[in-house]
Amino acid sequence: MSEAKKNASAKGEKAMDKDKEEVLENIMEELEQEAKDKDKEKEEAVDTSKEEGEQEAATEDASSEKESGDSKEEDKKKGLFNKKEKKNPLQEKVDELNDKVLRQMAEFENFRKRTDKEKAQQFELGQSNILEKLLPIVDNFERGLAAVPESEKDGAFADGMNKIYKQLVTELENLGVTPIEAVGKEFDPNFHNAVMQVESEEYGSGIVAQELQKGYMFHDTVLRHSMVGVTP
Repeated sequence: MSEAKKNASAKGEKAMDKDKEEVLENIMEELEQEAKDKDKEKEEAVDTSKEEGEQEAATEDASSEKESGDSKEEDKKKGLFNKKEKKNPLQEKVDELNDKVLRQMAEFENFRKRTDKEKAQQFELGQSNILEKLLPIVDNFERGLAAVPESEKDGAFADGMNKIYKQLVTELENLGVTPIEAVGKEFDPNFHNAVMQVESEEYGSGIVAQELQKGYMFHDTVLRHSMVGVTP
Protein backbone atom coordinates (compact mmCIF):
# COMPACT_ATOMS: atom_id res chain seq x y z
CA MET A 1 0.00 0.00 0.00
CA SER A 2 1.26 3.35 -0.94
CA GLU A 3 1.95 6.02 1.64
CA ALA A 4 -0.87 8.22 0.39
CA LYS A 5 -3.46 5.50 0.85
CA LYS A 6 -2.16 4.81 4.31
CA ASN A 7 -2.45 8.43 5.22
CA ALA A 8 -5.91 8.62 3.75
CA SER A 9 -6.94 5.50 5.57
CA ALA A 10 -5.53 6.82 8.84
CA LYS A 11 -7.39 10.10 8.41
CA GLY A 12 -10.58 8.22 7.70
CA GLU A 13 -10.24 6.14 10.84
CA LYS A 14 -9.53 9.25 12.89
CA ALA A 15 -12.63 10.89 11.48
CA MET A 16 -14.73 7.86 12.33
CA ASP A 17 -13.29 7.75 15.83
CA LYS A 18 -14.08 11.39 16.27
CA ASP A 19 -17.64 10.86 15.09
CA LYS A 20 -18.00 7.93 17.47
CA GLU A 21 -16.77 10.04 20.33
CA GLU A 22 -19.20 12.82 19.46
CA VAL A 23 -22.04 10.35 19.27
CA LEU A 24 -21.03 8.85 22.59
CA GLU A 25 -20.77 12.29 24.15
CA ASN A 26 -24.20 13.22 22.83
CA ILE A 27 -25.64 9.98 24.20
CA MET A 28 -23.98 10.59 27.59
CA GLU A 29 -25.28 14.14 27.70
CA GLU A 30 -28.81 12.94 26.93
CA LEU A 31 -28.55 10.25 29.58
CA GLU A 32 -27.28 12.77 32.11
CA GLN A 33 -30.07 15.16 31.16
CA GLU A 34 -32.68 12.44 31.54
CA ALA A 35 -31.22 11.50 34.90
CA LYS A 36 -31.35 15.14 36.01
CA ASP A 37 -34.94 15.47 34.77
CA LYS A 38 -35.95 12.33 36.65
CA ASP A 39 -34.26 13.56 39.82
CA LYS A 40 -35.99 16.90 39.44
CA GLU A 41 -39.35 15.22 38.96
CA LYS A 42 -38.70 13.08 42.03
CA GLU A 43 -37.80 16.16 44.08
CA GLU A 44 -40.90 17.97 42.87
CA ALA A 45 -43.03 14.94 43.67
CA VAL A 46 -41.47 14.74 47.12
CA ASP A 47 -42.03 18.47 47.67
CA THR A 48 -45.61 18.19 46.52
CA SER A 49 -46.21 15.20 48.74
CA LYS A 50 -44.59 17.03 51.59
CA GLU A 51 -46.75 20.10 51.07
CA GLU A 52 -49.87 17.98 50.88
CA GLY A 53 -48.80 16.18 54.03
CA GLU A 54 -48.18 19.48 55.79
CA GLN A 55 -51.56 20.79 54.66
CA GLU A 56 -53.29 17.66 55.84
CA ALA A 57 -51.41 17.83 59.12
CA ALA A 58 -52.35 21.50 59.50
CA THR A 59 -55.98 20.69 58.74
CA GLU A 60 -55.96 17.85 61.23
CA ASP A 61 -54.32 20.07 63.83
CA ALA A 62 -56.91 22.80 63.23
CA SER A 63 -59.73 20.27 63.44
CA SER A 64 -58.22 18.77 66.57
CA GLU A 65 -57.81 22.20 68.10
CA LYS A 66 -61.42 23.05 67.24
CA GLU A 67 -62.69 19.82 68.69
CA SER A 68 -60.55 20.37 71.75
CA GLY A 69 -61.88 23.92 72.05
CA ASP A 70 -65.47 22.72 71.63
CA SER A 71 -64.86 20.00 74.17
CA LYS A 72 -63.39 22.50 76.60
CA GLU A 73 -66.34 24.84 76.03
CA GLU A 74 -68.80 22.03 76.62
CA ASP A 75 -66.91 20.96 79.72
CA LYS A 76 -66.97 24.54 80.89
CA LYS A 77 -70.69 24.81 80.28
CA LYS A 78 -71.28 21.49 81.97
CA GLY A 79 -69.16 22.64 84.84
CA LEU A 80 -71.16 25.84 85.19
CA PHE A 81 -74.44 23.97 84.87
CA ASN A 82 -73.39 21.43 87.44
CA LYS A 83 -72.19 24.22 89.63
CA LYS A 84 -75.59 25.90 89.44
CA GLU A 85 -77.45 22.67 90.11
CA LYS A 86 -75.28 21.67 92.98
CA LYS A 87 -76.72 22.99 96.23
CA ASN A 88 -75.16 23.67 99.50
CA PRO A 89 -76.21 20.92 101.97
CA LEU A 90 -76.60 23.55 104.69
CA GLN A 91 -78.88 25.64 102.46
CA GLU A 92 -80.93 22.56 101.61
CA LYS A 93 -81.38 21.88 105.33
CA VAL A 94 -82.41 25.49 105.94
CA ASP A 95 -84.92 25.36 103.07
CA GLU A 96 -86.32 22.10 104.38
CA LEU A 97 -86.76 23.48 107.89
CA ASN A 98 -88.25 26.71 106.53
CA ASP A 99 -90.78 24.75 104.47
CA LYS A 100 -91.64 22.62 107.50
CA VAL A 101 -92.18 25.72 109.66
CA LEU A 102 -94.40 27.33 107.01
CA ARG A 103 -96.49 24.17 106.74
CA GLN A 104 -96.90 23.95 110.49
CA MET A 105 -97.85 27.63 110.69
CA ALA A 106 -100.46 27.13 107.95
CA GLU A 107 -101.85 24.07 109.74
CA PHE A 108 -101.95 25.98 113.03
CA GLU A 109 -103.73 28.91 111.37
CA ASN A 110 -106.33 26.55 109.90
CA PHE A 111 -106.72 24.87 113.28
CA ARG A 112 -107.14 28.24 114.99
CA LYS A 113 -109.81 29.38 112.51
CA ARG A 114 -111.63 26.07 112.80
CA THR A 115 -111.45 26.21 116.59
CA ASP A 116 -112.68 29.82 116.68
CA LYS A 117 -115.59 28.89 114.43
CA GLU A 118 -116.48 25.91 116.60
CA LYS A 119 -116.23 28.06 119.73
CA ALA A 120 -118.50 30.70 118.17
CA GLN A 121 -121.01 28.01 117.18
CA GLN A 122 -120.89 26.49 120.66
CA PHE A 123 -121.33 29.92 122.23
CA GLU A 124 -124.29 30.74 119.99
CA LEU A 125 -125.79 27.33 120.74
CA GLY A 126 -125.40 27.96 124.47
CA GLN A 127 -126.94 31.42 124.08
CA SER A 128 -129.84 30.06 122.06
CA ASN A 129 -130.52 27.39 124.71
CA ILE A 130 -130.60 30.00 127.49
CA LEU A 131 -132.67 32.46 125.47
CA GLU A 132 -135.11 29.74 124.50
CA LYS A 133 -135.67 29.03 128.20
CA LEU A 134 -136.39 32.73 128.80
CA LEU A 135 -139.15 32.84 126.19
CA PRO A 136 -141.77 31.17 128.42
CA ILE A 137 -141.12 33.94 130.97
CA VAL A 138 -141.85 36.52 128.28
CA ASP A 139 -145.03 34.58 127.41
CA ASN A 140 -146.13 34.65 131.04
CA PHE A 141 -145.55 38.40 131.26
CA GLU A 142 -147.67 38.93 128.16
CA ARG A 143 -150.46 36.70 129.47
CA GLY A 144 -150.35 38.40 132.87
CA LEU A 145 -150.53 41.88 131.36
CA ALA A 146 -153.33 40.82 129.06
CA ALA A 147 -155.28 39.51 132.07
CA VAL A 148 -155.08 42.78 134.01
CA PRO A 149 -158.51 44.44 134.14
CA GLU A 150 -158.89 47.78 132.36
CA SER A 151 -159.53 49.48 135.71
CA GLU A 152 -156.19 48.30 137.11
CA LYS A 153 -153.94 48.87 134.07
CA ASP A 154 -152.94 52.29 135.33
CA GLY A 155 -152.17 50.91 138.81
CA ALA A 156 -148.67 50.67 140.30
CA PHE A 157 -148.56 46.87 140.12
CA ALA A 158 -149.53 46.66 136.48
CA ASP A 159 -147.19 49.54 135.60
CA GLY A 160 -144.29 47.81 137.38
CA MET A 161 -144.96 44.51 135.54
CA ASN A 162 -145.12 46.36 132.23
CA LYS A 163 -141.77 48.07 132.85
CA ILE A 164 -140.10 44.76 133.76
CA TYR A 165 -141.58 43.17 130.63
CA LYS A 166 -140.29 45.97 128.40
CA GLN A 167 -136.83 45.80 130.00
CA LEU A 168 -136.68 42.05 129.40
CA VAL A 169 -137.77 42.41 125.75
CA THR A 170 -135.20 45.20 125.20
CA GLU A 171 -132.37 43.05 126.55
CA LEU A 172 -133.42 40.16 124.35
CA GLU A 173 -133.39 42.45 121.31
CA ASN A 174 -129.89 43.64 122.26
CA LEU A 175 -128.79 40.00 122.26
CA GLY A 176 -130.24 39.50 118.76
CA VAL A 177 -133.64 38.04 119.62
CA THR A 178 -136.48 39.47 117.51
CA PRO A 179 -140.15 38.38 117.14
CA ILE A 180 -141.33 36.69 113.95
CA GLU A 181 -144.10 38.46 112.07
CA ALA A 182 -147.04 36.11 111.65
CA VAL A 183 -150.59 37.56 111.39
CA GLY A 184 -151.38 38.70 107.87
CA LYS A 185 -148.33 36.97 106.39
CA GLU A 186 -148.36 34.04 103.97
CA PHE A 187 -147.85 30.78 105.77
CA ASP A 188 -144.17 29.75 105.69
CA PRO A 189 -143.24 26.43 107.33
CA ASN A 190 -139.68 27.74 107.87
CA PHE A 191 -141.06 30.25 110.42
CA HIS A 192 -144.62 29.16 111.23
CA ASN A 193 -146.03 26.07 112.88
CA ALA A 194 -149.69 25.63 111.83
CA VAL A 195 -151.74 23.89 114.53
CA MET A 196 -155.24 24.70 113.31
CA GLN A 197 -157.31 26.13 110.48
CA VAL A 198 -159.11 29.43 111.02
CA GLU A 199 -161.99 30.78 108.98
CA SER A 200 -161.46 34.42 108.10
CA GLU A 201 -163.28 36.90 105.87
CA GLU A 202 -160.31 39.28 106.09
CA TYR A 203 -157.61 36.98 104.73
CA GLY A 204 -157.43 34.67 101.74
CA SER A 205 -156.37 31.05 101.66
CA GLY A 206 -152.99 30.10 103.14
CA ILE A 207 -152.63 33.28 105.23
CA VAL A 208 -151.86 33.32 108.95
CA ALA A 209 -155.01 34.63 110.57
CA GLN A 210 -154.24 33.97 114.23
CA GLU A 211 -151.10 33.78 116.38
CA LEU A 212 -151.43 31.41 119.31
CA GLN A 213 -147.80 31.67 120.48
CA LYS A 214 -145.24 34.23 119.35
CA GLY A 215 -142.16 32.96 117.56
CA TYR A 216 -138.65 34.42 117.78
CA MET A 217 -135.48 34.63 115.67
CA PHE A 218 -131.94 34.58 117.07
CA HIS A 219 -129.94 36.47 114.49
CA ASP A 220 -130.59 34.40 111.32
CA THR A 221 -131.74 31.26 113.14
CA VAL A 222 -135.26 30.38 114.21
CA LEU A 223 -135.22 30.25 117.99
CA ARG A 224 -138.88 29.22 118.21
CA HIS A 225 -141.48 28.82 115.47
CA SER A 226 -144.67 30.82 115.69
CA MET A 227 -147.70 28.69 116.61
CA VAL A 228 -150.43 29.91 114.29
CA GLY A 229 -153.84 29.27 112.78
CA VAL A 230 -154.01 29.39 108.98
CA THR A 231 -156.95 30.05 106.71
CA PRO A 232 -158.01 27.04 104.64
